Amino acid sequence: QVQLIESGGGAVQAGGSLNLSCTASGTTEIRAMGWFRQRPGTDRRFVAAINWNGAVTDYMNTVEGRFTIRRDNAQNTVYLQMDNLRPEDTGVYYCNLGHTRGTAAIIGGTDNYWGQGTQVTVTS
Repeated sequence: QVQLIESGGGAVQAGGSLNLSCTASGTTEIRAMGWFRQRPGTDRRFVAAINWNGAVTDYMNTVEGRFTIRRDNAQNTVYLQMDNLRPEDTGVYYCNLGHTRGTAAIIGGTDNYWGQGTQVTVTS
């Protein structure tokens, strides 16, 4: 059974940094992974994705240049380094594991695997 375990959330002031991590278990296949976030009262939205070998990344417009997604396949882990955080980055961040290798598996994927979510709170 595939499981995604996230960690690294917390509360920071605007301009601060956090590093989220997500470790996948229950699978030996190396596939695309990514992050979504959900703010109260809104739908879950795509934040970042990385392909199977880390060579290709995609970001939502408002985080490009501030967030960096990377992966360590030896540890089956994906990271999201978030710098220069803004109050609008507040939300629950969810890890996502796709069924294929490219980032399209995350951006447009259906029936993907999800982590339990980790809260990020940015205060002004």
